[in-house]
Amino acid sequence: MRKIAIIIAFMTISLGLSARGKTMFEVKMDDKKVTVYDLKVSPQDSLWRMKGMDDKKGSKDIYEWAAFCYKEINSPAVIKVKAPMDVTSAKVLPTSRGIVPQIKGREISFNAIPGDRLTLEVNGDEYHSLHIFANKIEENPIDPSDPNVIYYGPGVHYVSRIVVHSGQTLYIAPGAVLYGEMFQREPGGAYSPVISLIGDDIKVKGSGIVDGSLCDIHTTNLLYVNGSNISIEGIILRDASVWTMPVMRSRNVTIDGVKILGYRANSDGIDICNSDNVTVKNCFIRTLDDLIVIKTTQDGGPCENVFAYGNVLWNEVAHALSVGAEINHDIRNIVFEDNDIIHDKGREWSMRVYHCDNAIVSGIVFRNLRIEESKNLISLWINKAVWSSSDERGHISDVVFEKIKADNVVNPTIQLLGYDDEHLIENVTLSNVRLNGHCVTKKDITTNQFVKNITVKK
Repeated sequence: MRKIAIIIAFMTISLGLSARGKTMFEVKMDDKKVTVYDLKVSPQDSLWRMKGMDDKKGSKDIYEWAAFCYKEINSPAVIKVKAPMDVTSAKVLPTSRGIVPQIKGREISFNAIPGDRLTLEVNGDEYHSLHIFANKIEENPIDPSDPNVIYYGPGVHYVSRIVVHSGQTLYIAPGAVLYGEMFQREPGGAYSPVISLIGDDIKVKGSGIVDGSLCDIHTTNLLYVNGSNISIEGIILRDASVWTMPVMRSRNVTIDGVKILGYRANSDGIDICNSDNVTVKNCFIRTLDDLIVIKTTQDGGPCENVFAYGNVLWNEVAHALSVGAEINHDIRNIVFEDNDIIHDKGREWSMRVYHCDNAIVSGIVFRNLRIEESKNLISLWINKAVWSSSDERGHISDVVFEKIKADNVVNPTIQLLGYDDEHLIENVTLSNVRLNGHCVTKKDITTNQFVKNITVKK
């Protein structure tokens, strides 16, 4: 009987809410109907979320349904949402936008401005929410006939491998949905990414969707970056089977207004590895695994000058904003600033330097962050872990946490743990960090003997 009960519970998680997922909302922007897309998200039940992370093969079948929509606007617009049930309450996130929705029967209305990335939660239901992307009107429209433009217009497209080379622009138009299919170079070889940006002076534009739902788990990235002077704007990346957007050994990369939605194991949002001068701004990321993470793998050099600001983030299991775990070369000058974390239900940490290798991490700044929910807030950590590829440990120094407001934090302890006398955490400043309504003091910080020079200021 126990085995039958488990099977029934699993079917409820993966299939039972599918009816709710079939365009459960109707949306209008300025009285014009907007297409609402179904979205697989990780389960509301925390045990099933963890199973989705740990059961790599089975994670594809562990989901519930939410929804999203998008439209280009050039001025403030009235959003009207019709829900499939009577509405007793409605909440629009991030709350820093100060939006108070109006409710009338089953209709919810509120205003949005160009660039808004909003989440609507009805009757206290966080998980089966509606994400609304009010995109800015594109400047300098693309000419589809340009020989240097790879153009995908409105409609459904099946693509197995798109390689964008130096001097080219990939345009994915509003209303386009590209379903990625696995492409393998040779038997036994690795699967190629759905989209690869290889070279210099490359652009990706548009607001269409790239969808990885046809790809088996752990097979292919949706968008792989390896080059210099690259910009990626506006597109939606949905349901990656592994890291959604790795930026590898690249220089001068801007990621602006991209939306990343994923629920499967290891579906990281943006992994910036061994790269220099990378900006991530105005994005929306909701994934099961890490959201924005900085790494240095063995096959590259340092990672430096990374700026992530103006993003709206929803973390399910792992880290929201982090450095590590893989740190085989130095990481320096990383700034996470002016971001909203609207949910963090992870078992890891909202802000972390997770160091299990041998390099030096320095000049890390977490500033002006608004965190509406967190399980674990801050961790700086040096030790050996399953991700370690070196027998030697590293060093963390010059880390700043400034003007951070964190509410609904389940574990209010801040963790700073060095490794030994030669592998320290040192020169850490916490300034105006408010945790569950009070300013952080040294009593809120757990350290060991390998942590030096901690400054706490109101």
